[in-house]
Amino acid sequence: MDIQFILMIIIFIGALFYIGRLIYRSFAAKSDGCASGCGKCPANFENITEPKK
Repeated sequence: MDIQFILMIIIFIGALFYIGRLIYRSFAAKSDGCASGCGKCPANFENITEPKK
């Protein structure tokens, strides 16, 4: 086999793994965040109090 063909197959399999992981993470998002599971959602500041003066 040609080395370029082997490298092409490795890159293709890596791309499939990456896309599959993105799709899986979008459907298997945690219930406490948004549906995309990307971690860009704002933090929850409900339990933070203002400092005393």
